[in-house]
Amino acid sequence: MRMPFLHLLLFISFTSFSITAQEIKTLTYFENDSIKLDLDLYLPLKKSDKKIPLVIFAHGGGFSGGDRFGEKNFAMSLAQNGIAVASISYTLYMKNKDFGCNSTLPEKIKTIQIGVSDMWQATSFMIKNKGSYNIDASKIFIAGISAGAEIAFHATFWDYSIMNLYSDNLPSDFKYAGLIGGSGAIMNVDFINAKNAIPMLLSHGSEDSTVPYATGSHRSCPNDSMGFMTLSGSYSVYNKMTSLKKNIVLITSCGGGHEFCGYLFGKEPDYVLDFINNVITKRKFESHIIIPNTKKLEGLSEYSFCN
Repeated sequence: MRMPFLHLLLFISFTSFSITAQEIKTLTYFENDSIKLDLDLYLPLKKSDKKIPLVIFAHGGGFSGGDRFGEKNFAMSLAQNGIAVASISYTLYMKNKDFGCNSTLPEKIKTIQIGVSDMWQATSFMIKNKGSYNIDASKIFIAGISAGAEIAFHATFWDYSIMNLYSDNLPSDFKYAGLIGGSGAIMNVDFINAKNAIPMLLSHGSEDSTVPYATGSHRSCPNDSMGFMTLSGSYSVYNKMTSLKKNIVLITSCGGGHEFCGYLFGKEPDYVLDFINNVITKRKFESHIIIPNTKKLEGLSEYSFCN
């Protein structure tokens, strides 16, 4: 019998709500006298006898804005493919402050350090609760957009014993399984070495003036400004990883700016699924995927592959 349109609409709405309610759990992963931090855990509806991978995701927003709800569709798509996602809130230390050229280098480092320490707490929480959610602690990936990608880079390659602001509760032998970053950067590409390198999937616009694509100034600040800070972006990381013969995929948007930061998480989540599968199955890979000029450049690009 044909269902009346209104009843059909109500059925679809109810079904969608039920699926969402089953997939998402909001959990407090860190709390002290001054702060309470939550994460949304997206779990596959289809239960598995095997333990499942987990992606811990940090949103963008310049450490002053953004929230953990922005990439909900991305998290849902991974959960539908048997991968859990923990989308975290973290301390927005730069809220109502200037994270640009009028900031100071110590303030910028402190900002990243707080976000990274929050990420480490979220990771520790998920490891401690892995049994409750059938998580495989050897398959925890770290991911982020823009500021969140900066958190991901530094959480992976900073010295935990020195930079962690809270209790030391990550296992001493813990290592993320892989890193997924949209338009992120690291303070020093030499933090990455043959011993600590992990597989990476990165995307970045070649003309990003906020977070440098190669090695350059954060937010294009002049070198005599208070907020001058050098960062090594995705292209510099790609070159470092290939020199170490480590697994990496870089997707470059020639002519693209910082708006390209959400590409992997909004437009092309299949790249993420392929990456996670390749890491789990221990395939070797290295590639540079070039998206032709998305904007008209004035003159030739400094990157020959963009011309």
